[in-house]
Amino acid sequence: MNLQNPKKFRMLVSQAQEVALNVLRPISRKYDKAEHAYPKELDMLASLVDGMNEGGEGMNAGAAGAGKRGESKQSESNHEGVRNGTNMSTALSIIEMCYGDTGLLLSMPRQGLGNSAIAAVANDEQLERFKNTWAAMAITEPSCGSDSAAIRTTATKDGDHYILNGEKIFVTSGDRADSVVVWATLDRKVGRAAIKSFVVEKGTAGMKVERLEHKLGIKASDTAVISFTDCRVPAENLLGNAEVDVAKGFAGVMETFDNTRPLVAAMAVGCAKASLERIKQIFKDQLDDSYSTPYLQTSNLAAQIYRMEAEWESARLLTLKATWMADNKMPNSKEASIAKAKAGRIGNDITLKCVELAASLGYGEDELLEKWARDSKILDIFEGTQQIQQLIIARRELGKSSSELK
Repeated sequence: MNLQNPKKFRMLVSQAQEVALNVLRPISRKYDKAEHAYPKELDMLASLVDGMNEGGEGMNAGAAGAGKRGESKQSESNHEGVRNGTNMSTALSIIEMCYGDTGLLLSMPRQGLGNSAIAAVANDEQLERFKNTWAAMAITEPSCGSDSAAIRTTATKDGDHYILNGEKIFVTSGDRADSVVVWATLDRKVGRAAIKSFVVEKGTAGMKVERLEHKLGIKASDTAVISFTDCRVPAENLLGNAEVDVAKGFAGVMETFDNTRPLVAAMAVGCAKASLERIKQIFKDQLDDSYSTPYLQTSNLAAQIYRMEAEWESARLLTLKATWMADNKMPNSKEASIAKAKAGRIGNDITLKCVELAASLGYGEDELLEKWARDSKILDIFEGTQQIQQLIIARRELGKSSSELK
């Protein structure tokens, strides 16, 4: 693996950084204070991103681009052996966009995590049918948080439809999105293998947004509670294989996380980058830009900043490794969890430490440091908490099943 950003993505990264600094940062505090207000400034930006997604191979700028089948036949023939594709470009652009504002990135039309879920498991017909939708993702329920296998929402086959009943909480963009990717079980007695994902379009009878949550951070993004009461969904909206394969178990829908966890890691890397750059700017007179001063001879302040830089770089590289593996169609479940666990934890650690080091300056609203600290916490929670990621990694390392290692 080459540790430098691929040359073909450098223009994309530069463009994403320009957007972060000139579009997202200037309105960051505005929508932090105006919780649940839709950022209208994003409409024009979303149109530009759509154009980029329709452009050349790899030029994707949001979650909609990431998918294990995102490579064209032409790209496969041109990059035999090693390929840098849409998962890599998506992660690189997300890092820069969250350097601008994480909540606004999560509010981007047609770039939701549900779009990445569709890209991960949909068949070719579904990929074409849902390519212009803005999809939220609904997994968590009141009775099941980190344990996705404990889902209680049911999907009962009824002719050419499935009838969904249940409740989902903490659905990012649940009110604004065009559709929601809902995880539901076909048969509770079968367990994990019966869990499937369904695309439920906004306005479907029986689907209701019950309320919007008030949150610690990412206030620009709406987070909804959605109920499903005898909600009829066309059978063709079931993503992937409708058969319950006990041998394969939970693997089908879990492929979604192999795509989305590295993207959340990228969000954490981007948010932490913003804090780290700002704290270095505040204390620039006390730091050695050339790193020529031996570590043990630096001040305690400089030593703490250098340690944060090292942790940040390790999280960035782990994130890119997970996306690189996805682009090259390598199994990356363990690596996706490693990236998410590392980036989620150090992202929160770095943003909080930067608030601490900046003292009263970091705690006040004149700076965005306190906002980045609040925003970063969710990135260690959603798409699987820190504890769940470590459990998954342990299972992979020890060769244990979920029933053997809980």
